[in-house]
Amino acid sequence: MDLPAQSNDASLGKGPSDLRLLVDVFRRRRYLRRVLADRHWLEWALEHKDEVVSFLTSQQRKDALRVFHHEFEQFAAMAGSAPRLSVNSADINPQLSDRATVTPIDRHYTYHPAWAARVLAKTRPVKHVDISSIVNFCAVVSAFIPVEFYDFRPAPLVLNGLYTGAADLTQLPFADGGIVSLSCMHVIEHIGLGRYGDPLDPDGDLKAIKELVRVLAPGGNLLVATPVGRPRVAFNAHRIYDHEAFASYFGPLELVEFALIEERGESGLIVAPPPARVQAESYGCGCFWFRKRPAEQANA
Repeated sequence: MDLPAQSNDASLGKGPSDLRLLVDVFRRRRYLRRVLADRHWLEWALEHKDEVVSFLTSQQRKDALRVFHHEFEQFAAMAGSAPRLSVNSADINPQLSDRATVTPIDRHYTYHPAWAARVLAKTRPVKHVDISSIVNFCAVVSAFIPVEFYDFRPAPLVLNGLYTGAADLTQLPFADGGIVSLSCMHVIEHIGLGRYGDPLDPDGDLKAIKELVRVLAPGGNLLVATPVGRPRVAFNAHRIYDHEAFASYFGPLELVEFALIEERGESGLIVAPPPARVQAESYGCGCFWFRKRPAEQANA
């Protein structure tokens, strides 16, 4: 970037307006030099962002530890020489990141199980089958509805009303059209990326979808959640889909409801959002309630 050159025009000194212009030129030169200097600092920071974040995190931890030790000494003094419960420095367990003005939540993993539970409260199935969703969802729902939970990596969980087993989502061990109530949430986007020890397969997600459609009973309900927004593969973490294209992968199924969970913001579940709002997300969560048409309608 070229800096403004100092003018040699003698007419600049003829009046107050010319003097102001001259001062302004010199101010701009100093400003531009500062911007250029800051630009180089910012470029360095971006090139070394991991080190910068690590340094800042380290400094924050040191500050938090100083506060922690001060408060421990204060608490021990308040407890006195014969406390009701032992207060000993050998038992300390510093928790340094929990002070916040609001309770922190993972928007995806808080809202999508809440959405699914509300759908099940409407559909009232006799039994529900889940494939690899967050296991907490199945653990809670099994208190009200018998649940079978299957995962590529079986869950060592023992609860009344809950059965757990192993299953490969690309080759489900169920008969065609045998499951009336089914869910597979925040799972499909991972299939074929190898993250969880599964084989690499660029079409693993499509194979999984085909299997879910196959085993769903006529008239049955399927609940799916997946990242939506700018479509891409973030290897090996997950895929992000265009929500309309993703829905089309389920072919013959009817979309009963679509809800959006925004990556950021204060909105809750946004049912039937405008397409542009979904497409504006980078990593939103789409919640899809599909239903397979009854056999008589499918054959009509």
